[in-house]
Amino acid sequence: MHDPAADRSQLFQRGGHLFMVVAAIFTGLAGALGAVAFRLMIRSVQAGAWGGIEGLQQMVQTGLLAEPEDPIEAAQHLAWGWRVAVPTLGGLLVGPLIYFFAREARGHGVPEVMKAVALRGGVIRGRIVAIKAVASSLSIGTGGSVGREGPIVQIGSAFGSFLGQVLNLNTMGIRTLVGCGAAAGISATFNAPIAGAIFAAEIIVGHFAVTQFTPIVISSVVATVASRFFLGNYPAFKVPDYQIVSPFELLPYLAAGVLAGLVAVAFIRTLSFSEMAFERLRMPEYLKAAVGGAAVGLIGLQLPQVLGVGYSTISLALAGTLSAVTMAALVATKIVATSVTIGSGGSGGVFAPSLFLGAMLGGVVGTLVSEYFPGATASSGAYALVTMGAVVAATTHAPISAIIIIFELTQAIDIIPALMSACVVSSLVSQLLSRDSIYTSKLRRQGVNLEETTDPNVLKSLYVRDVIDEAPEVISESANFQAILDLVVQSDHAQFFVTNKEGLLLGAISLSEVRRLIYEQEALRHLVVAGDLVDTRHPSATPDDDLAVVMKIFSGTRLEEVAVVDPADPGRLLGTVSEKAITEISQTEQLRRDLAGGFSSSMTAVGRGKTVDLGDGYWLREIMVPAYMIGKNLAELAVRERTGVQVVLARSRPMEGGGKIRVVGAVDQFEEGETLIVAGSLEGLNELERHR
Repeated sequence: MHDPAADRSQLFQRGGHLFMVVAAIFTGLAGALGAVAFRLMIRSVQAGAWGGIEGLQQMVQTGLLAEPEDPIEAAQHLAWGWRVAVPTLGGLLVGPLIYFFAREARGHGVPEVMKAVALRGGVIRGRIVAIKAVASSLSIGTGGSVGREGPIVQIGSAFGSFLGQVLNLNTMGIRTLVGCGAAAGISATFNAPIAGAIFAAEIIVGHFAVTQFTPIVISSVVATVASRFFLGNYPAFKVPDYQIVSPFELLPYLAAGVLAGLVAVAFIRTLSFSEMAFERLRMPEYLKAAVGGAAVGLIGLQLPQVLGVGYSTISLALAGTLSAVTMAALVATKIVATSVTIGSGGSGGVFAPSLFLGAMLGGVVGTLVSEYFPGATASSGAYALVTMGAVVAATTHAPISAIIIIFELTQAIDIIPALMSACVVSSLVSQLLSRDSIYTSKLRRQGVNLEETTDPNVLKSLYVRDVIDEAPEVISESANFQAILDLVVQSDHAQFFVTNKEGLLLGAISLSEVRRLIYEQEALRHLVVAGDLVDTRHPSATPDDDLAVVMKIFSGTRLEEVAVVDPADPGRLLGTVSEKAITEISQTEQLRRDLAGGFSSSMTAVGRGKTVDLGDGYWLREIMVPAYMIGKNLAELAVRERTGVQVVLARSRPMEGGGKIRVVGAVDQFEEGETLIVAGSLEGLNELERHR
């Protein structure tokens, strides 16, 4: 009988839907406060690094929470030595901070969150909140050519993960709160609640399942409302009014989309090259960020616009006040400056640099179009606005998020058709030329593959040769009815295959046909009837056919067995395949996939493993190795003594060829990214996953 009270209890219990909503609210508030504090930290470092005491005093006078200005004017008033020394000093501080306290704080943040979701069930160390905030504010404030969006995503995600661990949630619950933290960070930073939710679902979590998307949306909304309380309700960029002058104007916007895709691919590859080059550089790891800072400082001597986040320069491009030559130069130098900053070990995001590249590229395209077709198109600022979104879509391989983010950043609705067209085109170009996005390229180098590698239909990976019965019931075409009856009595088959003297298949006799004539057995006992009863239209298969094809035959007929013939000689009977055999092997293969982890459609799905009832209160479950077990063995962990759970198998993280399966010994250490097959009571299994 249905119990409404039980349903309500289910909602409020740990990990239930309403429980997660409440947790999402707290995560959203924390994300907003983190974004506000992070902005204040960046502004403080920037004011002190480039303006000294006077800079800090000016910051207090203009308002502590005002949008941080890029250090362009301040840098131009300093001697060239100081302009190089400030980013170098920033690298000297950031390098050791990251190396000795939290190495996952290095880089642009989002790949590290994606890796935590894929390999550790969303478990992120709590110290990341502080280390990432300090390291990124130092990098950005001292002129590092990076953005603040990636760090705030990692900071919010780290808080969500920490909260999930404190609440003792399972893997799914922690992953949901990680998504909530990411959404909160984006929403609070950009004043963009829709974009934050879409970004977290599309890129961090990887899907829009209601049970996870609902808390993410709530967290995003809460973070936006809270940040507006402190920072006000303003778009990130103030843009003039734009409109599409002519329908034919979409053509140059599409061309801009193609160019945006090419620039994005250049950015992705340059960043990857820089990261690999600094990895091979023979010097102490914690000093490399200083080398990167010095390089950026040297670039900034000629083009100070590359220093910092770059929002003020983006605003100039949107207003159409920069020359095409300057913007073209900034496209190339910004790619290099950002790649060097991140590759050397600096801490900051790639989202703002992508916006910067798009604005500069669009400004160049718009200037050229306006020069050759005056009066027939919008100003160069319109192209800068559209191409901002196009480059973001191409670098992230996430056009939906890019379109919504640009709309919420600017609140300019008239440009949406051109924006959508350019984003889709740029994303297609980027995906054709680059297998990975700017986020997943780093993960692939680390051996993490987030793409689907296994077809969910198990029958497509199985073949007739896997289940062929090479001893079918065969009847000669000269057999009489009595011989057929004797065979029916002795056999458990439902189809009997008739062959001629040469052994070639003529067709089959079904058990139903024999039953129809059973009452006439006395009259037919000595008559040769096999040739008369045979069904010559009986379908057949070959050993190389997959079982999905054969199951279609069974679904369209009443047959229980199908003949298997030689593909080189279709008349030669090799055996039979039965529907029962296919059902059994498909169940076995599905269970094998569940146990070995092959069922996962992507690494983001790991941790949602299936549970199989073994009976008598025992269950079999696939789980991801919890973070507390990584680097330890069964003897140290005392898993069986503590939880009553038996670790049956372990599988290394799946790559293109699939993961390797091993039996775990007492002294074998567990590795990051492994999936385990464990058996025990539900209480013990849950305790194993929740333990921190």
